[in-house]
Amino acid sequence: MYVQLYDTTLRDGSQGEGVNFSLQDKLMITKKLDEMGFDYIEGGYPLSNEKDFEYFQKVQELNLKHAKVCAFGMTRRRGVDASEDVGMRALVDSKAPVCTVVGKTWDLHVTEVLRVDLEENISMIRDSVSYLVSEGREVIYDAEHFFDGYTANPEYALQTILAAQEAGANLIVCCDTNGGSLPERLVRILNEVRNKVTTDLGIHCHNDSDVAVANSLAAIDAGIVQVQGTINGIGERCGNADLISVAANLALKYDDHEVLTQGNGISHLTELSRYVYELANMNFRVNQAFVGRSAFAHKGGMHVHAVNRIAHSYEHIDPETVGNERRILVSELSGRSNIVAMTTKYKLDHDQQLMTQILERVQELENEGYQFEAAEASFDLLVKKLAGTYEPKFQRIHYRVNVETAGQTDPLTEATIKLTIDGDGPVRHEVGEGDGPVNALDTALRKALLPTYPNLKGMNLVDYKVRVINSTQGTAASVRVVIESKDENDVWSTVGVSENIIEASWLALVDAIEYKLFKDDGDVKHSV
Repeated sequence: MYVQLYDTTLRDGSQGEGVNFSLQDKLMITKKLDEMGFDYIEGGYPLSNEKDFEYFQKVQELNLKHAKVCAFGMTRRRGVDASEDVGMRALVDSKAPVCTVVGKTWDLHVTEVLRVDLEENISMIRDSVSYLVSEGREVIYDAEHFFDGYTANPEYALQTILAAQEAGANLIVCCDTNGGSLPERLVRILNEVRNKVTTDLGIHCHNDSDVAVANSLAAIDAGIVQVQGTINGIGERCGNADLISVAANLALKYDDHEVLTQGNGISHLTELSRYVYELANMNFRVNQAFVGRSAFAHKGGMHVHAVNRIAHSYEHIDPETVGNERRILVSELSGRSNIVAMTTKYKLDHDQQLMTQILERVQELENEGYQFEAAEASFDLLVKKLAGTYEPKFQRIHYRVNVETAGQTDPLTEATIKLTIDGDGPVRHEVGEGDGPVNALDTALRKALLPTYPNLKGMNLVDYKVRVINSTQGTAASVRVVIESKDENDVWSTVGVSENIIEASWLALVDAIEYKLFKDDGDVKHSV
């Protein structure tokens, strides 16, 4: 059975705290979802704001191959003919081929929130759906608060969706709007409803009980044909059902269900997830199922030993089926198998003495506060040093950082660096200013190195994290600095530890630059 995926990232997802898509973002996501094979894309509510109104004008220029764009709206207002209602007219004028209309199911919301009588609400649903059908639109009816409404007053809840069915709705979606239902209750209600309606059913689950995906999958087993949700589960309060997980489970765990068959989308789920995170300016959720960076990351020595022999002994699917990758982490919990796995690319794994030496050094450094699982580039450089193949690209003579304040003006930060290139040649002596010590050091270091290494122009620092290690020492505590860098091809992380935050930053910064230079020379094989 084919299961339709209805994406509401651009409307319901954008209601999440801190989420805001530009018009261009919305159009780019629409195009990506269409390429992936999604069936329906809810673009927004054309009456709510200028951006959503303009979206429906611009989206017509995209020449979508598969997906149908949906305009979202509410039932007509009380006492107004549907053809005269401004909301109804906005849906029609959007030119969207599909109109999704939300109506009240729970009698509490009808009488206390909407403040109309129960019969008027039924008429509002019937008239709205009937009008949109008469205008030639495919109509999806979203039954808001359906499961709470059915629990409170099953007879009335059923009347509301029967009104939508009689008016010609193509699909009726049962919404767990408050996200409070558990799978057993949800399936029981769906089974009762399926015996009383003939229109196909869909499901729309919120994640307030952390079971939105489980509820969606349970609903599919109960016979629904469409799942609504968002990419990465973003959305209001605790979010929506994560369509990434829904799609992956349906494609890879069910023998009798198909999904995203038009665009080979399953193998690009990781790409899609990170694409939406980037456009939403959100941090990746590293432990996100299927697509997170940690989804197939192995740290414990026993686990790594087993994975090296039989991958599926500790992995429920092949990471590549969803576009992800296996990662072996190195820490004080590591065994020899971790080190062997991480060094195979350098063809050093046959040297058992070196493997032991690397493991002991990792454990020693992590005891000091280093953390290599978040800084694999620093680990690669450590391997080169212990293997005797490391030749530094430059040598520090000294650096100095000065911070001055004058009155109420912002502090002025200046860094001075002296170094030599490749162990000989003239001394480079440069000064750099910056917004802070790390920025000033980076500026001075680049000024000293760019004449010899112009490829550093393509490298940027993208993240900087500081953590206190032994907090009992107060302001004298050691700190760990992790720097994330990128160029046009790769992203890598490095680490430094010291009681001096500037020195810790220097160590991580130097590793980042050294890694870039070795990588461009082909002396390291990127794996982060």
